[in-house]
Amino acid sequence: MEFRKSTLADADGILEIIRQAQAYLKSQEIDQWQNNYPDMETIKKDIQDQIGYVLVKDGVILGTVAVSFDGEKTYNRIYEGDWKSNGPYAVVHRIAVREEYKGQGVSSIILDQVERMCMERRVYSIKIDTHEENQSMQKFLYKYGFEYCGVIYLEDQSKRIAFEKIIV
Repeated sequence: MEFRKSTLADADGILEIIRQAQAYLKSQEIDQWQNNYPDMETIKKDIQDQIGYVLVKDGVILGTVAVSFDGEKTYNRIYEGDWKSNGPYAVVHRIAVREEYKGQGVSSIILDQVERMCMERRVYSIKIDTHEENQSMQKFLYKYGFEYCGVIYLEDQSKRIAFEKIIV
């Protein structure tokens, strides 16, 4: 398997995975990633900004993620709790796994690579948010060592629950 920055050649494959995730969330009646977000424009912007990554095996994209070390302005204010740390952090967005590879540890492999990137940069915190009804994502985050920190609001005022993992 190879974890690497995504390229424009990956965009259609990434969008396919995003569409699968959107359909899954809709089937679970979770109002996350609906209304055509993320879309191809979002994917191309992640690639252009060099924050988009893919996990590939035998030419097949198994999963995708956006990882930024530039902060997240919606994380500047947290409600009903506090972040575990105030230093530099990686923010994880748009993590998704190809449907036929769900339950096979792909998300963990991706986050292992994010941790490796953090260690290389001497950044010891990863922050992420998800919809309060997205129980499968929350279960995964707890299993992977993230801790619940509080509530944040996206730019459109959508409520999200926020998590942080301190890398030791």
